[in-house]
Amino acid sequence: MKKINALAILGLIVLGACGPRNLAPAPMAMPMDPAAAAAPVVDDNAAIAGRVLQQINTLRGNIGLSPLQPSPALEAASLVHSRDMSAQNRAWHWGSDGSSPLDRAQRQGFGGEIIGENISETYENEIETLAAWMSTRDTRDVIMDPTATQLGFAWFKEPSGKVWWTLLTGR
Repeated sequence: MKKINALAILGLIVLGACGPRNLAPAPMAMPMDPAAAAAPVVDDNAAIAGRVLQQINTLRGNIGLSPLQPSPALEAASLVHSRDMSAQNRAWHWGSDGSSPLDRAQRQGFGGEIIGENISETYENEIETLAAWMSTRDTRDVIMDPTATQLGFAWFKEPSGKVWWTLLTGR
């Protein structure tokens, strides 16, 4: 009996040695400004939008793309949609009134073309949300589209802490 227990323990040790040595999360697929990644979640609209714009422009610059410029109209459309998703309690691209991203942008005075819209409902901060968008091709393409010139980014935070995020790119 002792021999079997010793062999079982030895087997568990050997199997344990075959497992991953680093149990830390895998590195993000995007470069991070350590100061931005360590920044606490603060409900300061300008600071959060500034960090997102800085991170996106760093990512775009890394592959030779032009930086995006903030668009007040796209930001306003993003905020309207973030609040509306919260009211509907679902993350999707259609407003409760049937509006599309283009409809919402035009209502806020945007006269250009919409490239795309990224949305999310999370309890994460803006940098974690951006990292999630960058890890999926469809949402990454909205951010990294070479024809995009403008960015709108906003969120709505519920009392529970759930955050509804909307990002619009356009030209």
